[in-house]
Amino acid sequence: MSNVTSKSQVNLTSGSIPRGILAFAIPLFFGQLLQQLYNMVDAWVIGNFADNDSFAAIASTGIVIFLIIGTFSGFATGSSVIISIYFGAKDEENISKSIHTNFLLAIIASILATVIGIWMTPYLLKWLGTPDSVMPKAITYLTIYFGGVFTVVLYNFCMAIMRALGDSLHPLYYLLFSATVNILLDFLLVVHPAFQWGVKGTAIATVVSQGLSVILCIWRMCHLKDCTRLDFRKLHFYPRIMHMVLKQGMPSGLQNAVITLGNLVIQKNVNSFGAFAMSGQGAYSKIEGLVFLPIMSMAMALPTFVSQNLGAGNYSRAKKGALFGILFGVTTAELTGILIRIFTEPFLRIFVDEPEALKYGMIHGHIVSLFFCLLAFSHCAAGIMRGCGKSIIPMAGMLLSWCFIRIIYVTVTLHFFPVYQTISWAYPITWGITSILFVIYLFRIDWEHVFKK
Repeated sequence: MSNVTSKSQVNLTSGSIPRGILAFAIPLFFGQLLQQLYNMVDAWVIGNFADNDSFAAIASTGIVIFLIIGTFSGFATGSSVIISIYFGAKDEENISKSIHTNFLLAIIASILATVIGIWMTPYLLKWLGTPDSVMPKAITYLTIYFGGVFTVVLYNFCMAIMRALGDSLHPLYYLLFSATVNILLDFLLVVHPAFQWGVKGTAIATVVSQGLSVILCIWRMCHLKDCTRLDFRKLHFYPRIMHMVLKQGMPSGLQNAVITLGNLVIQKNVNSFGAFAMSGQGAYSKIEGLVFLPIMSMAMALPTFVSQNLGAGNYSRAKKGALFGILFGVTTAELTGILIRIFTEPFLRIFVDEPEALKYGMIHGHIVSLFFCLLAFSHCAAGIMRGCGKSIIPMAGMLLSWCFIRIIYVTVTLHFFPVYQTISWAYPITWGITSILFVIYLFRIDWEHVFKK
């Protein structure tokens, strides 16, 4: 299997554990950073070259987009664990079968996302209580976005497959290309006097840039060597592989969907405080995305590291890598949270300058920012469990805490304390509950038998 590993693929089954994880995670970090930067540019362009309703429209649609995209990207991340296991075990036949099964699922998922997204858009926005002044622009943005969302879903599956093979560099290159195109199109379609299309221009920029990056991803996958190469003639549903992929992918996808439904309830309550609350919350969410960089890059690296090493029989190495990942993720997230806590207002002013919107953004930021260690632990622990093939456990824990408990807390507590701070406290409380549940389970993992029947 000498040709399976290319120069862009990090060897995660031997050598220094911190060096291996960081070599794989750092490109993921910069990839996430690029994504955040062009999302922030989107927000900055709309916030500075359009009106408050346009900014509020994009801010309020983020949760709707993640409901669809998060579901399918979660499925992609969970199902790619199967590729990592076979890659670690150097099982060439099943590497090829799992890659082609995942890609065929990606095509189906991308079509479903397009249909579901367009159909659900007006109903979700109405249910969220989106203000009448914001509604037309929100519908315009989401209709265009979901019209081309098949490129976004396909892109996420391709990224997950490449990461499962230990390649986090090429996804970074394609994100850089996509971000550059997106930013240029933002300025052309929103700022340039010949267009000035507002939210419509931002949506078109996103769809076009993602579409071009998908073409690059597929081209790369079709030019890999041996069993890792994508061959459209081999696209097939292999029953045993399909069962394993669905077993790992569906809980991860369902987890994201259900958590997002919980956040939809939160967004509905945010919307009840008006357009300035929506803008303030939306602006802070862009800043908070920076905290997710170390968290999500480590949470994305850990399933690949753990599953490859378990597939190779390196049980002690998998356990040590998991511990390093948690410590690194928690520490960096908390330090970033402290920084954001100190500079909340200047960061918010990048996106909004209305005093009322700033007030809501600062309320939320000052409450949640010091608890990012709990958020980091939850995501890293969930990544470890997925790497162990236990994707149902993090799904159940997050479903209980981040959906049901969060909804009950907000619904009941707002009745007695109808202030914006009540909504913000929902996050650290439920992060803490999830962390406790995951600590208990992590201590019970039998590393040597997680994949044995």
